[in-house]
Amino acid sequence: MKKFTLELLFFLFLMGSAFAQQEKGIIGVNNWLDNWTEFKPNQTDYREPNKILTGNINENTTLSKRDTYLLVGSVFVTNNATLTIEPGTVIIGDYASKASLTITKGAVLMADGLETDPIVFTSNRSVKRAGGDWGGGITILGDAPSNKFGNGSVATFYSDLNQSDYAYTNFGGNDAESCSGVLRYVRIEYAGKRVKGAGYLNGLLLAGVGSQTVFDNIMLSYSGGDAIEVWGGNVTLDKIVSFRTSSNDFKFNYGAQCKLTNSLAVRSPYISSSEGSRCFQVLGFDEISEVDFSKPGTSVTAQNITMLNDSENLEGDIQQGLVNEAVYIGESASLNMEKGVISGFNPAVILQDKININQENLDKIKFTNMYFNNCNGNIFVEHNSNNEDLENWYGNSAFYNVYSKSHNAETFIDIRNERRPDYRLQINKIIASHDVGTD
Repeated sequence: MKKFTLELLFFLFLMGSAFAQQEKGIIGVNNWLDNWTEFKPNQTDYREPNKILTGNINENTTLSKRDTYLLVGSVFVTNNATLTIEPGTVIIGDYASKASLTITKGAVLMADGLETDPIVFTSNRSVKRAGGDWGGGITILGDAPSNKFGNGSVATFYSDLNQSDYAYTNFGGNDAESCSGVLRYVRIEYAGKRVKGAGYLNGLLLAGVGSQTVFDNIMLSYSGGDAIEVWGGNVTLDKIVSFRTSSNDFKFNYGAQCKLTNSLAVRSPYISSSEGSRCFQVLGFDEISEVDFSKPGTSVTAQNITMLNDSENLEGDIQQGLVNEAVYIGESASLNMEKGVISGFNPAVILQDKININQENLDKIKFTNMYFNNCNGNIFVEHNSNNEDLENWYGNSAFYNVYSKSHNAETFIDIRNERRPDYRLQINKIIASHDVGTD
Protein backbone atom coordinates (compact mmCIF):
# COMPACT_ATOMS: atom_id res chain seq x y z
CA MET A 1 0.00 0.00 0.00
CA LYS A 2 1.19 3.43 -0.83
CA LYS A 3 2.83 5.32 2.01
CA PHE A 4 3.01 9.00 2.43
CA THR A 5 4.55 11.34 4.92
CA LEU A 6 2.77 14.25 6.49
CA GLU A 7 5.14 16.91 7.63
CA LEU A 8 3.57 19.41 9.96
CA LEU A 9 6.21 21.08 12.06
CA PHE A 10 6.25 23.76 14.71
CA PHE A 11 5.27 26.54 12.34
CA LEU A 12 5.73 30.28 12.14
CA PHE A 13 4.89 32.05 8.92
CA LEU A 14 5.63 35.77 8.57
CA MET A 15 5.36 37.47 5.20
CA GLY A 16 5.84 41.04 4.10
CA SER A 17 8.38 43.72 4.87
CA ALA A 18 9.60 44.98 8.22
CA PHE A 19 7.27 47.89 7.67
CA ALA A 20 4.16 45.78 7.18
CA GLN A 21 4.54 42.18 8.29
CA GLN A 22 1.46 39.98 7.91
CA GLU A 23 1.08 36.68 9.72
CA LYS A 24 -0.57 34.06 7.52
CA GLY A 25 -2.18 30.78 8.43
CA ILE A 26 -3.16 29.74 11.91
CA ILE A 27 -1.79 31.89 14.70
CA GLY A 28 -1.53 32.03 18.47
CA VAL A 29 0.69 33.10 21.33
CA ASN A 30 0.74 29.45 22.40
CA ASN A 31 0.38 26.28 20.36
CA TRP A 32 -3.35 25.74 20.71
CA LEU A 33 -3.13 22.27 19.07
CA ASP A 34 -1.46 20.88 22.17
CA ASN A 35 -3.14 18.46 24.59
CA TRP A 36 -6.66 18.15 23.20
CA THR A 37 -6.08 17.12 19.54
CA GLU A 38 -5.36 13.56 18.36
CA PHE A 39 -3.82 12.96 14.94
CA LYS A 40 -3.57 9.17 15.35
CA PRO A 41 -7.02 8.23 16.69
CA ASN A 42 -6.69 4.63 15.51
CA GLN A 43 -3.97 4.16 18.11
CA THR A 44 -6.16 5.45 20.92
CA ASP A 45 -8.03 2.93 23.08
CA TYR A 46 -11.10 3.86 25.07
CA ARG A 47 -12.91 1.98 27.81
CA GLU A 48 -15.68 -0.40 26.88
CA PRO A 49 -19.12 1.28 27.03
CA ASN A 50 -21.02 0.70 30.24
CA LYS A 51 -24.13 2.70 29.30
CA ILE A 52 -26.33 2.91 26.20
CA LEU A 53 -27.64 6.18 24.83
CA THR A 54 -30.62 5.62 22.56
CA GLY A 55 -34.12 6.93 21.77
CA ASN A 56 -35.23 10.50 22.50
CA ILE A 57 -33.87 12.66 25.31
CA ASN A 58 -36.81 14.86 26.35
CA GLU A 59 -35.63 16.13 29.73
CA ASN A 60 -32.44 17.73 31.05
CA THR A 61 -29.73 15.06 31.07
CA THR A 62 -26.05 14.95 32.02
CA LEU A 63 -23.49 12.52 30.62
CA SER A 64 -20.75 11.81 33.14
CA LYS A 65 -17.04 11.43 32.54
CA ARG A 66 -16.98 8.35 34.77
CA ASP A 67 -19.14 6.48 32.23
CA THR A 68 -18.51 5.55 28.61
CA TYR A 69 -21.58 5.71 26.38
CA LEU A 70 -22.59 3.66 23.35
CA LEU A 71 -24.68 5.85 21.04
CA VAL A 72 -27.20 3.62 19.26
CA GLY A 73 -29.49 4.66 16.41
CA SER A 74 -30.83 8.17 15.81
CA VAL A 75 -30.84 9.95 19.16
CA PHE A 76 -32.83 13.22 19.32
CA VAL A 77 -32.65 15.80 22.11
CA THR A 78 -36.19 17.24 22.15
CA ASN A 79 -38.72 19.21 24.18
CA ASN A 80 -36.33 22.16 24.79
CA ALA A 81 -34.19 19.85 26.93
CA THR A 82 -30.51 20.48 27.67
CA LEU A 83 -27.99 17.69 27.17
CA THR A 84 -24.87 18.40 29.23
CA ILE A 85 -21.69 16.42 28.56
CA GLU A 86 -18.96 16.61 31.18
CA PRO A 87 -15.34 17.25 30.13
CA GLY A 88 -13.52 14.02 29.37
CA THR A 89 -16.66 12.05 28.48
CA VAL A 90 -16.37 9.49 25.67
CA ILE A 91 -19.36 8.69 23.44
CA ILE A 92 -18.89 5.79 21.03
CA GLY A 93 -21.01 5.73 17.88
CA ASP A 94 -22.50 2.37 16.93
CA TYR A 95 -21.47 1.12 13.49
CA ALA A 96 -24.40 -1.20 12.86
CA SER A 97 -27.19 1.28 13.64
CA LYS A 98 -25.60 4.33 11.94
CA ALA A 99 -25.72 6.15 15.26
CA SER A 100 -26.17 9.94 15.34
CA LEU A 101 -26.94 12.69 17.82
CA THR A 102 -29.39 15.45 16.83
CA ILE A 103 -30.10 18.58 18.85
CA THR A 104 -33.56 19.70 17.71
CA LYS A 105 -34.93 23.24 17.53
CA GLY A 106 -35.16 24.74 21.01
CA ALA A 107 -32.97 22.07 22.62
CA VAL A 108 -29.45 22.78 23.88
CA LEU A 109 -26.15 20.89 23.82
CA MET A 110 -23.63 21.89 26.48
CA ALA A 111 -20.48 20.01 25.43
CA ASP A 112 -17.91 22.21 27.14
CA GLY A 113 -14.71 20.21 27.36
CA LEU A 114 -11.29 21.28 28.56
CA GLU A 115 -7.94 21.52 26.80
CA THR A 116 -6.63 18.78 29.09
CA ASP A 117 -9.92 16.85 29.11
CA PRO A 118 -11.68 17.01 25.74
CA ILE A 119 -15.03 15.37 24.95
CA VAL A 120 -14.66 12.59 22.36
CA PHE A 121 -17.13 11.07 19.88
CA THR A 122 -15.64 8.07 18.11
CA SER A 123 -16.30 4.71 16.43
CA ASN A 124 -17.06 1.38 18.11
CA ARG A 125 -15.22 -0.67 15.50
CA SER A 126 -12.38 -2.48 17.21
CA VAL A 127 -10.11 -2.83 14.17
CA LYS A 128 -9.39 -0.70 11.13
CA ARG A 129 -11.58 2.22 12.06
CA ALA A 130 -12.28 4.39 9.04
CA GLY A 131 -14.28 7.38 7.85
CA GLY A 132 -18.02 6.73 7.84
CA ASP A 133 -17.98 4.10 10.59
CA TRP A 134 -21.01 5.62 12.24
CA GLY A 135 -23.78 8.01 11.29
CA GLY A 136 -24.25 11.74 11.13
CA GLY A 137 -21.96 12.67 13.97
CA ILE A 138 -23.61 15.66 15.63
CA THR A 139 -26.45 17.61 14.00
CA ILE A 140 -27.65 20.87 15.54
CA LEU A 141 -30.93 22.31 14.26
CA GLY A 142 -31.74 25.89 15.19
CA ASP A 143 -34.29 28.58 14.44
CA ALA A 144 -32.03 31.11 12.70
CA PRO A 145 -32.86 32.08 9.08
CA SER A 146 -31.76 30.37 5.88
CA ASN A 147 -32.41 31.47 2.29
CA LYS A 148 -34.86 28.65 1.64
CA PHE A 149 -38.55 29.18 1.05
CA GLY A 150 -40.05 28.32 4.41
CA ASN A 151 -38.01 26.16 6.74
CA GLY A 152 -35.74 23.25 5.93
CA SER A 153 -35.56 19.59 6.90
CA VAL A 154 -32.83 16.99 7.30
CA ALA A 155 -35.22 14.02 7.38
CA THR A 156 -33.52 12.24 4.47
CA PHE A 157 -30.40 11.79 6.59
CA TYR A 158 -32.08 9.30 8.88
CA SER A 159 -32.84 5.72 7.91
CA ASP A 160 -35.92 4.01 9.40
CA LEU A 161 -37.14 7.24 10.96
CA ASN A 162 -40.27 6.90 13.07
CA GLN A 163 -43.23 8.90 11.80
CA SER A 164 -43.42 10.80 15.10
CA ASP A 165 -39.77 11.86 14.77
CA TYR A 166 -40.12 13.73 11.47
CA ALA A 167 -41.05 16.92 13.32
CA TYR A 168 -37.64 16.81 15.00
CA THR A 169 -35.77 17.14 11.70
CA ASN A 170 -36.89 20.71 10.82
CA PHE A 171 -34.67 23.76 11.03
CA GLY A 172 -34.87 27.49 10.39
CA GLY A 173 -36.80 30.47 11.70
CA ASN A 174 -36.30 34.15 12.39
CA ASP A 175 -34.03 34.25 15.45
CA ALA A 176 -30.52 34.86 14.12
CA GLU A 177 -29.20 35.31 17.67
CA SER A 178 -30.60 32.10 19.15
CA CYS A 179 -28.46 29.79 21.28
CA SER A 180 -28.16 26.02 20.83
CA GLY A 181 -25.40 25.67 23.43
CA VAL A 182 -21.62 25.16 23.42
CA LEU A 183 -19.17 22.87 21.61
CA ARG A 184 -15.68 23.48 22.96
CA TYR A 185 -12.72 21.12 23.12
CA VAL A 186 -14.59 18.37 21.30
CA ARG A 187 -13.26 15.67 18.96
CA ILE A 188 -15.51 13.88 16.44
CA GLU A 189 -13.82 10.87 14.81
CA TYR A 190 -14.85 8.51 11.97
CA ALA A 191 -18.41 9.86 11.51
CA GLY A 192 -20.19 10.37 8.18
CA LYS A 193 -21.68 7.05 7.16
CA ARG A 194 -23.34 6.77 3.75
CA VAL A 195 -27.15 6.75 3.75
CA LYS A 196 -29.05 5.43 0.74
CA GLY A 197 -30.67 8.31 -1.12
CA ALA A 198 -28.96 11.01 0.95
CA GLY A 199 -25.26 10.56 0.26
CA TYR A 200 -22.74 10.81 3.04
CA LEU A 201 -23.51 12.26 6.44
CA ASN A 202 -21.24 14.77 8.16
CA GLY A 203 -19.06 15.03 11.19
CA LEU A 204 -20.94 18.15 12.29
CA LEU A 205 -23.99 19.69 10.63
CA LEU A 206 -25.18 23.13 11.74
CA ALA A 207 -28.55 24.00 10.22
CA GLY A 208 -30.21 27.30 11.13
CA VAL A 209 -27.96 27.75 14.17
CA GLY A 210 -27.94 31.16 15.86
CA SER A 211 -25.05 33.45 16.75
CA GLN A 212 -25.16 32.89 20.52
CA THR A 213 -24.07 29.27 20.04
CA VAL A 214 -20.35 28.75 20.81
CA PHE A 215 -18.05 26.69 18.58
CA ASP A 216 -14.34 26.60 19.24
CA ASN A 217 -11.54 24.07 19.55
CA ILE A 218 -13.30 21.32 17.61
CA MET A 219 -11.43 18.57 15.76
CA LEU A 220 -13.06 16.41 13.10
CA SER A 221 -11.00 13.42 11.96
CA TYR A 222 -11.61 10.96 9.12
CA SER A 223 -15.15 12.08 8.31
CA GLY A 224 -16.76 9.96 5.62
CA GLY A 225 -18.71 12.98 4.36
CA ASP A 226 -18.02 16.65 4.99
CA ALA A 227 -16.28 17.52 8.22
CA ILE A 228 -18.52 20.55 8.87
CA GLU A 229 -21.54 21.76 6.94
CA VAL A 230 -23.27 25.04 7.75
CA TRP A 231 -26.76 25.53 6.32
CA GLY A 232 -28.14 28.99 6.90
CA GLY A 233 -27.85 30.43 10.38
CA ASN A 234 -25.34 32.87 11.78
CA VAL A 235 -22.32 31.24 13.40
CA THR A 236 -18.72 31.92 14.37
CA LEU A 237 -16.26 29.02 14.24
CA ASP A 238 -12.85 29.38 15.88
CA LYS A 239 -9.91 26.96 16.10
CA ILE A 240 -11.48 24.20 14.03
CA VAL A 241 -9.32 21.29 12.81
CA SER A 242 -10.42 19.09 9.91
CA PHE A 243 -8.08 16.14 9.44
CA ARG A 244 -8.20 13.72 6.50
CA THR A 245 -11.87 13.98 5.73
CA SER A 246 -13.06 12.10 2.66
CA SER A 247 -15.22 14.95 1.38
CA ASN A 248 -15.13 18.71 2.04
CA ASP A 249 -13.57 20.15 5.15
CA PHE A 250 -15.82 23.20 5.39
CA LYS A 251 -19.05 23.52 3.41
CA PHE A 252 -21.41 26.51 3.55
CA ASN A 253 -24.82 26.69 1.92
CA TYR A 254 -28.41 28.01 2.02
CA GLY A 255 -27.64 31.55 3.11
CA ALA A 256 -25.14 30.71 5.85
CA GLN A 257 -23.68 33.77 7.54
CA CYS A 258 -20.40 32.49 8.94
CA LYS A 259 -17.12 33.73 10.31
CA LEU A 260 -14.34 31.12 10.45
CA THR A 261 -11.09 32.04 12.15
CA ASN A 262 -7.75 30.49 13.03
CA SER A 263 -8.52 27.02 11.66
CA LEU A 264 -6.71 24.15 9.96
CA ALA A 265 -7.63 21.71 7.16
CA VAL A 266 -5.24 18.86 6.34
CA ARG A 267 -6.13 16.75 3.31
CA SER A 268 -4.73 13.47 2.02
CA PRO A 269 -5.16 12.78 -1.71
CA TYR A 270 -5.20 9.05 -1.00
CA ILE A 271 -8.41 8.95 1.01
CA SER A 272 -10.45 11.73 -0.62
CA SER A 273 -13.82 11.03 -2.20
CA SER A 274 -13.96 10.41 -5.96
CA GLU A 275 -16.96 12.79 -6.03
CA GLY A 276 -14.69 15.76 -5.38
CA SER A 277 -13.21 16.98 -2.14
CA ARG A 278 -12.15 20.45 -1.17
CA CYS A 279 -11.13 22.41 1.90
CA PHE A 280 -13.81 25.04 1.23
CA GLN A 281 -17.06 24.78 -0.69
CA VAL A 282 -19.11 27.98 -0.55
CA LEU A 283 -22.50 27.68 -2.24
CA GLY A 284 -25.62 29.81 -2.43
CA PHE A 285 -27.93 26.85 -3.00
CA ASP A 286 -28.21 23.38 -4.49
CA GLU A 287 -31.39 23.96 -6.50
CA ILE A 288 -32.30 27.48 -7.57
CA SER A 289 -36.00 26.68 -7.25
CA GLU A 290 -35.70 26.35 -3.46
CA VAL A 291 -34.12 29.77 -2.91
CA ASP A 292 -35.85 32.95 -1.77
CA PHE A 293 -33.59 35.65 -3.23
CA SER A 294 -35.18 38.30 -1.03
CA LYS A 295 -33.19 36.71 1.84
CA PRO A 296 -29.44 37.15 2.36
CA GLY A 297 -27.25 34.80 0.38
CA THR A 298 -24.38 32.74 1.73
CA SER A 299 -21.62 34.96 3.10
CA VAL A 300 -18.41 33.63 4.65
CA THR A 301 -15.50 35.48 6.21
CA ALA A 302 -12.39 33.33 6.73
CA GLN A 303 -9.29 34.61 8.46
CA ASN A 304 -5.99 32.89 9.27
CA ILE A 305 -6.89 29.53 7.74
CA THR A 306 -4.21 26.97 6.83
CA MET A 307 -5.18 24.54 4.04
CA LEU A 308 -2.62 21.84 3.35
CA ASN A 309 -2.68 18.94 0.89
CA ASP A 310 0.00 16.37 1.60
CA SER A 311 1.23 14.46 -1.44
CA GLU A 312 4.35 12.36 -1.93
CA ASN A 313 4.23 13.35 -5.59
CA LEU A 314 1.91 16.28 -6.23
CA GLU A 315 2.32 16.26 -10.01
CA GLY A 316 1.66 12.53 -10.21
CA ASP A 317 -1.32 12.74 -7.85
CA ILE A 318 -2.81 15.54 -9.95
CA GLN A 319 -2.42 13.46 -13.12
CA GLN A 320 -4.25 10.61 -11.42
CA GLY A 321 -7.12 12.92 -10.47
CA LEU A 322 -6.46 12.60 -6.74
CA VAL A 323 -6.10 16.33 -6.01
CA ASN A 324 -8.77 19.00 -6.46
CA GLU A 325 -8.92 22.72 -5.81
CA ALA A 326 -8.73 23.96 -2.24
CA VAL A 327 -11.62 26.43 -2.55
CA TYR A 328 -14.77 26.27 -4.71
CA ILE A 329 -17.19 29.21 -4.85
CA GLY A 330 -20.66 28.96 -6.34
CA GLU A 331 -22.92 31.65 -7.75
CA SER A 332 -24.83 33.88 -5.33
CA ALA A 333 -22.23 33.25 -2.63
CA SER A 334 -19.68 35.59 -1.07
CA LEU A 335 -16.27 34.80 0.41
CA ASN A 336 -13.82 37.14 2.08
CA MET A 337 -10.62 35.24 2.85
CA GLU A 338 -7.53 36.88 4.27
CA LYS A 339 -4.20 35.91 5.83
CA GLY A 340 -4.62 32.30 4.73
CA VAL A 341 -2.23 29.64 3.46
CA ILE A 342 -3.23 27.36 0.56
CA SER A 343 -0.54 24.76 -0.16
CA GLY A 344 -0.50 21.91 -2.69
CA PHE A 345 -3.79 21.96 -4.65
CA ASN A 346 -5.06 21.75 -8.24
CA PRO A 347 -5.52 24.73 -8.47
CA ALA A 348 -5.89 26.91 -5.37
CA VAL A 349 -9.35 28.34 -6.18
CA ILE A 350 -12.14 27.68 -8.71
CA LEU A 351 -15.13 29.94 -9.32
CA GLN A 352 -18.28 28.31 -10.68
CA ASP A 353 -18.68 28.95 -14.40
CA LYS A 354 -22.02 30.69 -13.79
CA ILE A 355 -20.21 33.57 -12.06
CA ASN A 356 -19.66 36.51 -14.41
CA ILE A 357 -16.20 37.99 -13.94
CA ASN A 358 -17.04 41.62 -13.34
CA GLN A 359 -16.49 44.26 -10.68
CA GLU A 360 -19.69 43.46 -8.81
CA ASN A 361 -18.92 39.76 -8.40
CA LEU A 362 -15.22 40.16 -7.69
CA ASP A 363 -16.10 42.59 -4.91
CA LYS A 364 -17.92 39.66 -3.27
CA ILE A 365 -15.00 37.25 -3.68
CA LYS A 366 -11.94 38.62 -1.92
CA PHE A 367 -8.50 37.11 -1.31
CA THR A 368 -6.10 39.39 0.53
CA ASN A 369 -2.79 38.83 2.33
CA MET A 370 -2.83 35.22 1.13
CA TYR A 371 0.02 32.76 0.61
CA PHE A 372 -0.64 30.53 -2.41
CA ASN A 373 2.01 27.82 -2.36
CA ASN A 374 2.89 24.94 -4.68
CA CYS A 375 -0.50 24.89 -6.41
CA ASN A 376 -1.15 23.89 -10.02
CA GLY A 377 -2.38 27.37 -10.82
CA ASN A 378 -3.98 29.92 -8.57
CA ILE A 379 -7.52 31.20 -9.32
CA PHE A 380 -9.63 30.01 -12.27
CA VAL A 381 -13.18 29.97 -13.54
CA GLU A 382 -14.54 26.45 -13.83
CA HIS A 383 -13.86 24.80 -17.24
CA ASN A 384 -11.71 27.73 -18.36
CA SER A 385 -7.94 27.39 -18.49
CA ASN A 386 -7.38 31.08 -19.27
CA ASN A 387 -7.17 32.88 -15.95
CA GLU A 388 -5.22 35.95 -17.06
CA ASP A 389 -7.89 38.40 -15.90
CA LEU A 390 -8.10 36.78 -12.46
CA GLU A 391 -4.32 36.60 -12.14
CA ASN A 392 -4.09 40.30 -12.91
CA TRP A 393 -6.89 41.13 -10.47
CA TYR A 394 -5.79 39.12 -7.44
CA GLY A 395 -2.11 39.55 -8.24
CA ASN A 396 -2.44 43.32 -7.87
CA SER A 397 -0.11 44.60 -5.14
CA ALA A 398 -3.08 46.13 -3.35
CA PHE A 399 -4.18 42.62 -2.28
CA TYR A 400 -0.76 41.66 -0.80
CA ASN A 401 -1.06 38.09 -2.09
CA VAL A 402 2.11 36.00 -2.39
CA TYR A 403 2.72 33.10 -4.78
CA SER A 404 5.38 30.46 -4.17
CA LYS A 405 6.50 26.98 -5.23
CA SER A 406 8.07 25.79 -2.00
CA HIS A 407 7.84 22.21 -0.78
CA ASN A 408 5.78 21.75 2.37
CA ALA A 409 8.92 20.82 4.27
CA GLU A 410 10.26 24.29 3.44
CA THR A 411 6.98 26.12 3.98
CA PHE A 412 6.11 24.63 7.34
CA ILE A 413 9.39 24.96 9.18
CA ASP A 414 10.68 24.95 12.71
CA ILE A 415 11.45 28.59 13.34
CA ARG A 416 10.98 31.28 15.96
CA ASN A 417 11.20 35.00 15.51
CA GLU A 418 12.69 36.50 18.64
CA ARG A 419 11.67 39.99 17.57
CA ARG A 420 8.02 38.92 17.41
CA PRO A 421 7.63 36.25 20.10
CA ASP A 422 3.87 36.81 20.19
CA TYR A 423 3.59 35.18 16.72
CA ARG A 424 4.48 31.54 17.03
CA LEU A 425 2.64 28.62 15.85
CA GLN A 426 0.84 26.37 15.62
CA ILE A 427 1.37 23.11 13.91
CA ASN A 428 3.63 20.84 15.98
CA LYS A 429 2.02 17.60 14.87
CA ILE A 430 3.00 15.19 12.80
CA ILE A 431 5.96 13.43 11.28
CA ALA A 432 4.61 10.00 10.57
CA SER A 433 3.97 7.46 7.82
CA HIS A 434 0.45 6.13 7.23
CA ASP A 435 -1.18 3.39 5.21
CA VAL A 436 -3.82 4.39 2.69
CA GLY A 437 -7.16 5.03 4.36
CA THR A 438 -5.90 4.44 7.88
CA ASP A 439 -4.01 6.33 10.51
